Amino acid sequence: MYLIDGHNLIPNLPGLNLAVLEDEDILIQWLQVFCRQTRKRAEVYFDGAPPGRAGVRRVGGSLTAHFVRQGSTADDAIARRLRQLGRDARNWKVVSTDRRVQAEAAAAGAERIRSDEFARQLQRTLAESPEPGAPAVGGDIDEWLRLFGAEDENS
Repeated sequence: MYLIDGHNLIPNLPGLNLAVLEDEDILIQWLQVFCRQTRKRAEVYFDGAPPGRAGVRRVGGSLTAHFVRQGSTADDAIARRLRQLGRDARNWKVVSTDRRVQAEAAAAGAERIRSDEFARQLQRTLAESPEPGAPAVGGDIDEWLRLFGAEDENS
């Protein structure tokens, strides 16, 4: 089971950019495929959610996306979640390169994974056993952008 700092992970994935709001949705889709293929659960946290987007979204049976309202941070939300898990935090892996999140994970007894390491794991998993119609990470970004209704910036 994974707790993932989404904005910390995005810059480590080819073709994704923090400045593009739709890239959060693309990451969610990739994580959904990852969860199905690995049979793991995950929670991904994004901070700075604009009004109307903040909240929790269940994505399939194994992924939950948390859009943290402006004025709070994903780091705070992950720290709260670790405290809420209590002793069960030992069964979770926390994906972030942020020092504070890493320290909170260590204090809770959770395994820590750097975002760049998890990005490689995510890419390997998606490349080794892609689901039908799912593009490889970094392989067909234009297709994902088309599917999510985003226009190519070069058009």
